[in-house]
Amino acid sequence: MTAYRLYGYPQSGSAVVELALVAGGIAHELVELDPEAGYLSNAAFLKINPRGQVPVLCLPDGSAVTELPAILNHLADAHPGCGLAPPPGTAARAQHDRWLAFVHANIYEGVLRMFYTERYTTDASGVPGVQTAAEAYVHHHLGLLDTVVGEGPFLFGSAPMGVDYLISVILSWLDRDKVASVAPRLLALADAVKADPRLVAVAARNL
Repeated sequence: MTAYRLYGYPQSGSAVVELALVAGGIAHELVELDPEAGYLSNAAFLKINPRGQVPVLCLPDGSAVTELPAILNHLADAHPGCGLAPPPGTAARAQHDRWLAFVHANIYEGVLRMFYTERYTTDASGVPGVQTAAEAYVHHHLGLLDTVVGEGPFLFGSAPMGVDYLISVILSWLDRDKVASVAPRLLALADAVKADPRLVAVAARNL
């Protein structure tokens, strides 16, 4: 394999990696799976990722990487000229990785509790309460993250990085008016990603 191979489907977490690959001009092949047809649970895919989840990025050497922070940081380090993150070892990189982990561990996970609430309780009568608590949790953390945006439009200035692609995809899943009420600067960040001329086609399919 001479290029990256990304397993995913539209409007899923794989969109984050697709945005990064396209923005960075990194050669890749997109393998689009259909979750409704059971492709995430077939033996061939489970061999690549036993959790049966996307995204999965297969590297040119044939090995597979899962988990968005790991994928984004690998691409940033393997392609340092693409601007997907600040240089390793710098204070700026530490801050990028801090907020990348924050978004993935808190906001992304909270959104999963909002939309797949039944996975987080064994008591069906408790689903509404879990969902309400999850939404409040997500909005709280969006508000915290909103304060990090400086002059913008992106989290760390005028150029988008991996963390910005993750934020923009997550916000595309949420109610725009509710996001605007707690995180208006993040909403402007997501709009700026969609307006990036390099990403028009990817954004149209995913955001």
